Amino acid sequence: MYEKILLAVDLNDSASWERLFPTAGAFCDKFASKLYVMTVVPDFGMAAVSQFFPDNYADTAVEQARTELEKLVKAHLPAKADVEQLIAYGTPYSEILETTQRISCDLVIMASHRPEFQDYLLGPNAARVVRHAKCSVMVVRD
Repeated sequence: MYEKILLAVDLNDSASWERLFPTAGAFCDKFASKLYVMTVVPDFGMAAVSQFFPDNYADTAVEQARTELEKLVKAHLPAKADVEQLIAYGTPYSEILETTQRISCDLVIMASHRPEFQDYLLGPNAARVVRHAKCSVMVVRD
């Protein structure tokens, strides 16, 4: 049923991945799926903000994310699992949506926090992915 599953995690929020890895692992076992574990290093949002960060900030942040994601995958998924790790840099929901298209995934699994007032006005990343993804999306509440 699901050949390619994208698991989107926030490395800075353990609640975003503690419940996700067992869920994704179970789906992969059940359907013999390939699992893509992805994290997004957020960009600055505005060019004016970037002047306050070192020139190599993005490269350093991406490398740190790669190291942390590798540790998480090794700690929470069996070595025999068919897993590919992906790191993106930009706006989380936008990068997740672009990746779903690029890899032609069948299912996105991601976490969502309890909504706060500003989320109703702007919409959290999970809500945007749910609204715009061309594949199924499973949102696991933390």
